[in-house]
Amino acid sequence: MSRAAGIPAAHPAALWQCGASRFDLTARALVMGVLNVTPDSFSDGGQFLDPAAALARGRTLIEEGADLVDVGAESTRPGSDPVTPGEQWERLAPVIAPLALHSGACVSVDTTSAWVAERALAAGARVVNDVSGLRDPAMAGVTARAGAGLVLMHMRGEPRTMQAEPRYDDVEAEVAGFLLDRARAAEAAGVPRAAIALDPGIGFGKTLDHNLTLLAGVAALAAHGYPVVIGASRKSFLGRLLDRTVEERRDGGLAVAAIAVFEGARIVRTHDVAATLDAVKTAEALRRAR
Repeated sequence: MSRAAGIPAAHPAALWQCGASRFDLTARALVMGVLNVTPDSFSDGGQFLDPAAALARGRTLIEEGADLVDVGAESTRPGSDPVTPGEQWERLAPVIAPLALHSGACVSVDTTSAWVAERALAAGARVVNDVSGLRDPAMAGVTARAGAGLVLMHMRGEPRTMQAEPRYDDVEAEVAGFLLDRARAAEAAGVPRAAIALDPGIGFGKTLDHNLTLLAGVAALAAHGYPVVIGASRKSFLGRLLDRTVEERRDGGLAVAAIAVFEGARIVRTHDVAATLDAVKTAEALRRAR
């Protein structure tokens, strides 16, 4: 039983249904490659704003072994300002369809806007990665009508203010309670349970200790039967923990990815696909041995 919600544990998720992509989660955890078409993301802002550069990067992620490519047009780094749906779509439109339709990749759109999500899904994306956990009331319906996968993430506040002294009485319980409530809301709107994945939102309105507690609690969250997504790649808590710059945080992120998969995470979001895939495969071998 997870103390986070006080309900009996379900069997761990065995599949994730994302439109035409049906992922067998019993084989190994999935690797989701990050593609930011933004000028200001904390790790690679500006590098892939040009559509040609973005497409080249997306194809590289696929060649390195990414199971999904997560394309976002709005930075959610701490302190960032929102980007209008129209501007997001201007950045996404030249990238989504070529990646999804011509490469055959499973493309995820990283947006909190149902308007953007609807257009991205129509262009070939198969997953919506919503870091706000359905703050846009139309998001669940858009996802359901498209038959797409849905990642629900926990974030305290909004990116511009989320790191201003975040406080919790019990971070594990509060995050799990929020995510399970949002999953129930998505299911009520027609999103199949098998299409939903949960992300505790590492670095989104959390202190270093909050992040470590959530990572230590991956198994409890996974016990509710939804695939758990962990995105820790290059994040600032690794900088504080290890005294490393953004460029130096890869190895710390690999350690988190491996441990999270060993504890039951089934999707890992990363900037470093090839190295993360090695970490995932190693963690899976250890899980089987256990």
